[in-house]
Amino acid sequence: MQHIKELLYKMADDLLVLGHRNSEWTGLGPILEEDIAFSSMAQDKIGHAQALFQILFELGEAEPDTNAFMREAKQFHNSQLVELPNDDYDFSTIRHFLFDHADQIRFNMLSESSFEPLAKVARKIKGEIKYHVFHADIWLVKLGNGTEESKARMQSTLNMAWNYALGIFEEGDFESPLQSENIFAGEKELQKRWLEAITPTIEKANLKIPSEADWNPVLGGRKGYHTEHLDQLVNEMSEVFRIEPNTEW
Repeated sequence: MQHIKELLYKMADDLLVLGHRNSEWTGLGPILEEDIAFSSMAQDKIGHAQALFQILFELGEAEPDTNAFMREAKQFHNSQLVELPNDDYDFSTIRHFLFDHADQIRFNMLSESSFEPLAKVARKIKGEIKYHVFHADIWLVKLGNGTEESKARMQSTLNMAWNYALGIFEEGDFESPLQSENIFAGEKELQKRWLEAITPTIEKANLKIPSEADWNPVLGGRKGYHTEHLDQLVNEMSEVFRIEPNTEW
């Protein structure tokens, strides 16, 4: 079951960390509508993470809250993209677009997984994620075709975030059994489908994918190598639970 656990951990950690990052826009969104939208998507992502942690619990891992809030940063398997600070709204929008497209495709693929507990969750979650993708597409196109400044900022941010986004597809140690057992078709296939999905929208936004010669995926997150930003985030999001871990809220 180690191959299934590895897959679940990286997915759950991505969603947990990005959910907390998105929640930081609560009360700070550029307009009220976006304040509400990012808060809602943050809640969805944390709920999706909880569903995956529950499967891990059923496979013998710690119960969901303990697993989410009692590990150190080096024990997390999330991609480095999701742990980076929000910075300005252009970065959060680009990350939202790049990650949520990958997330939607991953759950679409997993809805046909031979591991039924995951397939069942994926069939439910993929319907929710399509609204996240719809939101991301709208804002990418709107800002890419806005003013000269908004276009320049979006292109600059896309260039900066691109190699971090490629880190989403970092291969684990168990790609072969996941594929041979029809659990998941693999990170390479996911990246291929992701590129096919995002390219038309990026072009519609009047933006350009960085030249392939400049692709240098930021790897290591899946194996516990993170930026200093994750330490701070883990401390913040686990502070209350660690004070009274046995309390029923």
